[in-house]
Formats: sequence, structure tokens, C-alpha cells
Amino acid sequence: MSPDRAVLQRALDRGEQEGGSVEFKERLTEDLHLSEGRLESLAAQLRHRVLSGDGEATYVVGVTDDGGLAGISPTEFSESMDVLSLLAEEAGAHIEEVQTWGVDSAGGDSSEDATQGIVGVATIREGAVLEDDDHIVVGTAGHVDHGKSTLVGSLVTGEADDGEGNTRGFLDVQPHEVERGLSADLSYGVYGFDGDGPVRMDNPHRKTDRARVVEESDRLVSFVDTVGHEPWLRTTIRGLVGQKLDYGLLTVAADDGVTETTREHLGILLATELPTIVALTKTDLVTDDRVSEVEREVERALRDVDKTPLRVERHGVDAAIEEISETVVPVVTTSAVTQDGLDTLDEMFERLPKTGGEVGEFRLYIDRTYNVQGVGAVASGTVKSGEVEAGDELLLGPMQDGGFREVEVRSIEMHYHRVDEAKAGRIVGIALKGVREADIERGMVLLPREADPHPVREFEAEVMVLNHPTRIGDGYEPVVHLETISEAAQFYPEGGQLLPGDAGRTTVRFKFRSYLVEEGQKFVFREGRSKGVGTVTDVGAE
Repeated sequence: MSPDRAVLQRALDRGEQEGGSVEFKERLTEDLHLSEGRLESLAAQLRHRVLSGDGEATYVVGVTDDGGLAGISPTEFSESMDVLSLLAEEAGAHIEEVQTWGVDSAGGDSSEDATQGIVGVATIREGAVLEDDDHIVVGTAGHVDHGKSTLVGSLVTGEADDGEGNTRGFLDVQPHEVERGLSADLSYGVYGFDGDGPVRMDNPHRKTDRARVVEESDRLVSFVDTVGHEPWLRTTIRGLVGQKLDYGLLTVAADDGVTETTREHLGILLATELPTIVALTKTDLVTDDRVSEVEREVERALRDVDKTPLRVERHGVDAAIEEISETVVPVVTTSAVTQDGLDTLDEMFERLPKTGGEVGEFRLYIDRTYNVQGVGAVASGTVKSGEVEAGDELLLGPMQDGGFREVEVRSIEMHYHRVDEAKAGRIVGIALKGVREADIERGMVLLPREADPHPVREFEAEVMVLNHPTRIGDGYEPVVHLETISEAAQFYPEGGQLLPGDAGRTTVRFKFRSYLVEEGQKFVFREGRSKGVGTVTDVGAE
């Protein structure tokens, strides 16, 4: 028996008991179980199970009353989860996680061909899911060893760093990352606020601790803590361009100052028009004179890209919150060791408004894909605009031939929570009916079925070269990162060349296939040590 299957077996072994937290359901239907009077009764039953389990209940769906593995179809399971989600909401709870297994007619593990149905275990927790307005997402960037992960670790735990980066360990989860002291992939931290102030984690590695923060907080702040070491710049770009972020947080170490990587990350943050805060870190290691010197370096770097620095110590948090924008950048001095400045960041993150998603029809660029046994293909990403509901009919593409395929939304999950709909700004997983997971690729887009998309192989853009050893001429081939698209492309600059520091127009042609690209979208390009940013100015439909 696999470890995953053991979760199901444990729930079956515990069984339904009068005062227990486990409930068996063969299936739940909207017509029967959401009818007048029945909804209230089932919500009360769910509430009883949650209270019996000290805030957590387990619902096993696809089994008979005595625990026999009946198995139900994917469509029936999806409807059951939608009904269970509504019952949980009525009872002041939410679905935190759903695991599924395929079963054959004998009730055992099944091969794909022998599968008769699926059985699922839903974990339900007390407390409602926060609304969009109560959750902001902050992307951090900065040079390696400039204290990004350490600062985030101190914010989410409230613990002072020991000067050796111990709070960074709350975010570094791979053995080689802990050993080397570097973050090699995107990692996430979260903390929140209630009426009494910050709600922090004791141990960010513990899933239950994260769940507690979500449940107790009236407002959540999530960090996408990206890498700063040169070999992993592509991961940084993915974090900053591929996610729907509300704010950027750029760290600059007082003992090192503004570096070339600092300028590159600043360029990426500001090119994506992300309102950004600069945090001067490690101020405990240097003199006050050195802190002032680095503050001036930061101000010069900001003015070089036509941004206005605002020192929060001088002008106050109220001014920073009111003025932060695409052109005004607050600057805060901090130390994770002494915790100086962290209360200022707390106050800003508690009060900063959510920047909100784009208006318009539903659009989601796909970041990752999964195949869930019994459910099928799942595409995840951030809803760029509009909203989507379970049962919606969508278009998926462009496929390799440039066309789009009709698919249906089987179900939607957000951070393990089953939801009926998802709005702009939410990071979600969407189970799709009508397509195999193998046919879905990162960079594809989901659109309403009535949309009339026109993918293109090339587009016109305004670009700025941040770094390049020589000149960029016709045929230059960087990788372009636009939304979740990461594709090799060829540049054909107006006038035949672009030099380091130049801004100009260029034709960009994807090397292998077409994508859905729109005017006004921001992108980053890189090749070796060459990097730049750009804006799509004209799209010629094929």
C-alpha cells in the first residue's frame, strides 16, 4: 500500500462514530443535498464533525455507509466537492485539501484501464477563506547575500536573526540550499494581522502552522522570495513576471551597497510596473555614515531610472502608503539582527491596499500542470483578469499548430481550498475536462469559449538593454519571459543594433511556435550575462 493510499485507509479504519470527526458519503448532489432544509441539516452535521475533531474533519467521498469503496465518476466527484464546499462555507469552514484515488470494482488500487471510479478524502478546517482584498502578495528580489530570505524569515516569525542567517532557514528547504546558504528556487512565506497586530508562524515548515495563520488573520501577506545568485536569475524572472504580485520588495545590503545585480532586479521590478519598496538590510554591520552613503547610492539608482525615492524614516509611513506607485519608491532601513525597521515594514504591509487584478474577460496564463488520478489534467497559474467558475467552457491554447481547444472547468482549488469561482489575482489550480495533461504546456492561456484569440509568432516592442558585452544586432537570440511564456526568440532591432544602456524598437520573433501576446505586456529577455526589459507595442495577428 502506498503512503498516499494509507491516508485513505486510516480514515476508513477510524470509521464513522457518533462523536467522531470522520464522515462517509457515497456522493453529494446539488438537487438533493442543497434542497431547502437539507442544506441546513448537512451543514450542522459538518459543523459537528469539525468541532469533534478540534477544528478539523475528514470527509471520505465515494464510499458506502459502512466504508465500502464504491467509487464515483469524475463528474460526480466534482459535483460532490462543489456541494461539500458550499456546506463547509455554510458551517463557517473550508476545504483545505483533497486527495483522490482510483478504485476498481473490487475496491483495490486500479490501473488506468481498470478504473471504475474514484474515492477522495477531503480535509475540512474551521474558518473561512479570506477574501481577495485581505491578501496581498509581495515579490522580493536583490543580490545574493543581501538578506532577502533572512528579512522575510524574521518578518513571518518575529524572530531576530543570529547574524548567521538562521531565520533564512525558515525558507530554505532543500538540503543543498541550507548547506550553501543560497536559495535555489522560489520559496514562500506568509504572515498576517488581526485586530491586535501581527500573526506570525512558529515554524514555517509546518503546514498546520501556516493554516493557523490563515485562520487567525484578518489580513494575509504572502512573500514570493526569489533568488539573487546569478545562475538562478531565470528563477527570479519567473517569480517576478509569472506571478500576479501586488508589491515588490528589493533588498540592498548596507555592507555591500548597490551592485549590478541590484540594478538588474530593480529594472525588472520597475519594468513590470510593480509598486516597490527598497529595504536597506544589515545596517547593524556598518556605521551610520555608511548607511547614509548606501541610502544615497539607492537614491541615485532610482533617479537613474526616473523614479523618486521616499525615505520612510524622514517622511513617515502615512506618506509612504499614500505615495507608493510606479514612480515613487519608499526606502526603509532595517536589520534582521536588531529588528530595527521591521515594525515599519509590518505597518506598511498591514495597511497597503491590494493593487487588484485587471478588468476584462477571464484570462489565465498557465504556469504548471499536473495529472491527478481520477480527476485528470490540472492547470495552475494566476488569474490575470476576469473570473472563472466551475462548469465554465473555455478555450485552451495555442497548441503546437496555433489553434485552440475547447475544454470545461471540472473544479477549482486555491491553496488546497475548493472554491466555486476565482477572480483576478488568485493563484489557482483548475481541473480541466477534455484535454490530457501531456497536451498542456507552460505559456498556454485559458480564455472564455466565445473569445477570438489570435496567437502570433512575432511582435514589435520597445526594449531597454540592461547589460550586454557588445552590441545586439539582427538575429540576436535571447530567451523571452512574458507572463508565463519562456521561449527562445530572435531580435531584429530598428537601425540594426542596440548597445548596452540603449532603449529602442525591435521586432521579436519566437523561434519555435506562436503564443498569445497583447500590446502593453511587459517582458524580460536574457542570454548569458545579457539582460533587458521590454514592452509589447504592436501585435500583428497571423
